[in-house]
Amino acid sequence: METISLTPERKAQLEAYAQRHGQDAATALDEVLADALERDQREFERSVSAIRQGYKDVKAGRTRPAAEFLEEVRAKHDFPR
Repeated sequence: METISLTPERKAQLEAYAQRHGQDAATALDEVLADALERDQREFERSVSAIRQGYKDVKAGRTRPAAEFLEEVRAKHDFPR
């Protein structure tokens, strides 16, 4: 197992988190890190999917002028010109 250094502040936060959850610091860190990495992976996959869909829409001609879209957003949210 490799050792990773933490700042004193982060270590204190981790220890407090672990105590609140009835875990030792290593278990708490592993679970929190796993959750964060899984969330990041899901967000990445959603982003890639949205970009691919946008690309398909552009290639298929499903677009509209930016000025039209921006005017719609401006009116909907009452943004000044």
